[in-house]
Amino acid sequence: MTRIISGKAGSLRLDVPQAGTRPTSDRVREAIFSALEAWNMVDGVRVLDLFAGSGALGCEAASRGATSVALVEKHPPAAQIVQRNVDRLVTALGGDSATQLTVHRQTARAFLDGAAPSLEGAADGVWDVVFVDPPYDFSQGLLAEHLAAIAPFVSRDGLIMVERSTRDGEPEWPGGLVLFKERKYGETTLWWAERSDREQNDAEGSEG
Repeated sequence: MTRIISGKAGSLRLDVPQAGTRPTSDRVREAIFSALEAWNMVDGVRVLDLFAGSGALGCEAASRGATSVALVEKHPPAAQIVQRNVDRLVTALGGDSATQLTVHRQTARAFLDGAAPSLEGAADGVWDVVFVDPPYDFSQGLLAEHLAAIAPFVSRDGLIMVERSTRDGEPEWPGGLVLFKERKYGETTLWWAERSDREQNDAEGSEG
């Protein structure tokens, strides 16, 4: 069992799968959202929680004011828990939230392939914050393939957070994404990446 740390549904209890997932500890989750709030990347953002596990990261984002949260989990027992946690969150928020919450019971790659049509006509990507916390047995090569599939969906000012075992080392970033921050928390490391053209876009905006 874990709880939402802060926001409109702060302290709400969330269920956690008994096996097959790697829950983000409360300490690391607090660090994630402290960073996002410092960068003004929580309230009003569009969030993708890939490999959702219990859905704690996505639910935390919704509690803190994200506009939309998509949670993706392929394992049926875990996906059922994600849905249960989302339903509990919606009840807790009542009519006090306009956040759109959707649970997708499918593989991360199938979800991304299915989301491709949403890129057509999208003025600035599809998601502003993407959480990537794959299972223990996810290889670096497979992770790199997924990051390459995610990259086109990230908004100009968007961020990708990859949570991995410190022993796994830094992910292999595809073209279009660059690392800008790394933080270690014992056996867990967070890698934050952004679009490689973000600085260029910012410069062009300031010139205009």
